[in-house]
Amino acid sequence: QVQLVESGGGSVQAGGSLTLSCAASVSTYGYCMAWFRRAPGKEREGVAFIYTNYFTSYADSVKGRFTISRDNSKNTLTLQMNTLKPEDTGVYYCAARVSTCGGLRPVNYGYWGQGTQVTVSS
Repeated sequence: QVQLVESGGGSVQAGGSLTLSCAASVSTYGYCMAWFRRAPGKEREGVAFIYTNYFTSYADSVKGRFTISRDNSKNTLTLQMNTLKPEDTGVYYCAARVSTCGGLRPVNYGYWGQGTQVTVSS
């Protein structure tokens, strides 16, 4: 079992930055790790995934603004969010898949954190 715990959420004005972190209870080497978010009234959507630091993918809405990275020695996943917009508001979830990355469909990920709230005001 993999337990995931997110941290780093908060409130920020548009144009600001936040860094989210996700700590895993066991080694996630070889796992695909991802960030998802759920905006108010909307379905959960994929933000970015990472298999190695050279194999990443981003949703079009965050390309050029968000950076996903991982530190396998510390079992941590990070999402650096810059130039934040009000539409980035939502609960952000860390997720893990025991395999190579297969895209950003929530159904492909078997382990989830509880989420951390990000609020961007205009």
